Amino acid sequence: MAIKDKTIYTCRECGGTSAKWLGKCPQCAAWNSLDETVAEPSAGASKNRFQSLARSLPVATLSEIDAADVARSPTGQEELDRVLGGGIVAGGVVLIGGDPGIGKSTLLLQALDALSGQMKVLYVTGEESGAQVALRARRLGLAGTGVRVLAEIQLEKIVATLEAEQPAFCVIDSIQTVYSDQLTSAPGSVAQVRECAAQLTRVAKTSGVSLVLVGHVTKEGALAGPRVLEHIVDTVLYFEGDTHSSFRLVRAIKNRFGAVNEIGVFAMTERGLKGVSNPSAIFLSTHGGEPVPGSCVMVTLEGTRPLLVEVQALVDSGGPSPRRLSVGLDRDRLAMLLAVLHRHAGVACMDQDVFVNAVGGVRIGEPAADLAVLLAIQSSLRGRALPRGFIAFGEVGLAGEVRPAPRGQERLKEAAKLGFSTAIVPKANAPKKSIEGLTIHPVERIEQVIDIVRGL
Repeated sequence: MAIKDKTIYTCRECGGTSAKWLGKCPQCAAWNSLDETVAEPSAGASKNRFQSLARSLPVATLSEIDAADVARSPTGQEELDRVLGGGIVAGGVVLIGGDPGIGKSTLLLQALDALSGQMKVLYVTGEESGAQVALRARRLGLAGTGVRVLAEIQLEKIVATLEAEQPAFCVIDSIQTVYSDQLTSAPGSVAQVRECAAQLTRVAKTSGVSLVLVGHVTKEGALAGPRVLEHIVDTVLYFEGDTHSSFRLVRAIKNRFGAVNEIGVFAMTERGLKGVSNPSAIFLSTHGGEPVPGSCVMVTLEGTRPLLVEVQALVDSGGPSPRRLSVGLDRDRLAMLLAVLHRHAGVACMDQDVFVNAVGGVRIGEPAADLAVLLAIQSSLRGRALPRGFIAFGEVGLAGEVRPAPRGQERLKEAAKLGFSTAIVPKANAPKKSIEGLTIHPVERIEQVIDIVRGL
């Protein structure tokens, strides 16, 4: 009589286990995240599974530790280097995720080809054959003379190749296809992804190879696999963008060697992804050269980069059940701003449909967009366009006050550099010295904002 393998239930979010299926994970409280898997042997299966991911060093006093800046190697892609903090770091592990077909493999293949002129590089593909990778390189016009390629999904063979080739930079495409013989679960399972990522990270830390792991994403857009995967690696990048658009954004969510929330902007061309030096031009529309009602430009910050983004609003008669819809902005915050606009500025939209959109597919998460959203709504409702060369930014509170935004000077200088001439900003963001070509109106209350706009 065959003995049935013991099964356990593993959470795909945090990697926690349970002896029976539960609707809610007892470790991370995620709902419907437990998957049935075969229990692994408790001892002897992987002696080094719980070894430290970093080198073991003696105890030292913090003030005596050498804190020199880490050396970086540029990838040949300026926008990617910006997101990484200046380039790749020896022994650093990067996890990059994005929707299928968005350009992850294309960007990394371009970076590999550029780096191959200064160091040994290796491309490990688990989803394609070597011939398919070569075809893509030909389409992109890459020479590929220094790029080594391995088509393999078994972890032990990949590690052996890393030890034999000793590359300085390696891409694993993708971590969901890699499996270890020490585990009985299928490739892509929580146990396999977690163990393979830990083993590869250990190899990177001990050998000094810079490693990039390509990860799949779920329907919600989060990285597939346990969240512990994001804690193991040094840097987490998300590839964003609409597959119907030629523009792509690479955003840093975690970076132990640089700033987080930094973005790189790329344009998809026949020769691959090209960096966009002036991304503000993407998010600004010209309307044939004439201002139109319902449009207001703001300056948002993405990491260290100020970006000019156009916020559009459309206010239309909505009947007894008006709709509130926002794209690229927080919908709940839109409802709050409409209440503030009514209570403190006397602009009512109670019976109107209100639609708000951030042009170019960009997502604005900071509250500094409040002022631009309110002015776009007021402009659409009155049917009167804001003047040419107008910008606004600032957070609006429930009491109607206009609060300052961080790094206001940089925002204003960026606007002046791109030819904007009039700005409404919070009083605390008003510069001490005037900025050439820019007329600044500092405000403290939303009522002041509406009065100034009506007089322009």
